[in-house]
Amino acid sequence: MTRIRLADGHHVNVEVDGTGLPLVLLHGFTGSAGGWGRFAELLRERFTTVAVDLPGHGLSDAPAEIERYEMARAVDDAVAAVALAGFARAAWLGYSMGGRTALHVAAAQPQAVASLVLVGASAGLDCTEERLARRTADNALAARIEREGVPAFVRYWESLPLFATMRLLPERERAAVRAGRLANSATGLANSLRGMGTGAQEPLQHRLRELTMPALVLAGEFDPKFVAIGRELVEMMPASRFATVAGAGHAAHLEQPEAAAALVCEFLLNTTRSAP
Repeated sequence: MTRIRLADGHHVNVEVDGTGLPLVLLHGFTGSAGGWGRFAELLRERFTTVAVDLPGHGLSDAPAEIERYEMARAVDDAVAAVALAGFARAAWLGYSMGGRTALHVAAAQPQAVASLVLVGASAGLDCTEERLARRTADNALAARIEREGVPAFVRYWESLPLFATMRLLPERERAAVRAGRLANSATGLANSLRGMGTGAQEPLQHRLRELTMPALVLAGEFDPKFVAIGRELVEMMPASRFATVAGAGHAAHLEQPEAAAALVCEFLLNTTRSAP
């Protein structure tokens, strides 16, 4: 654990481990830098993993001010913290919310991104009505978290159909994921939804053709919504390719860590070898 202090006094937790070229890891909503499990263990055999706690999650600060959670600010803070950890340029990998954040990093600060890996991620909602409806739903969910508390919310979150295949994991692994979720604060989770939820973020469909760095887009084969979204992403990103993770749902890196890590390692190592 290294809580990095930014210039304005805000702290971002960054956990560095492994050897080799740097690979930044951005977790999903309710996750943390310590929640990558076996997937990260496999990556650390080839790479230096730089796992970041996004705003309101893990050991990063969870302030009451919503501005800290807005996507543009979250991107600036993540890039600054990774640079202060010693990595001005790296591969960036994000899952779900972390994938949306990684896309924004690539669009806003491409000099920091050598290559990009997205797992179960989207570019946001480019339909104004859909974005407004999602923002309204996320705001209501944020209020529910504050009203009912984190344990009640985690029970609800784990019951969603999106995570149905995770119920097939061994109890020990499910318990570890649940413990990480429960360690988050109500303020942090609620403000994360309000500031960098899918409805709150700027959609990036109009920027995807600008992202010329090599990119790998992954989705679990039992996650049809994000398989379709992933295929749409690679149609617009000029140096990207799509792959499914067999036997996995939305959290493909947790459900099939060996298969997901093999795809990521092959992509990153080939990208490194072909780089000028």
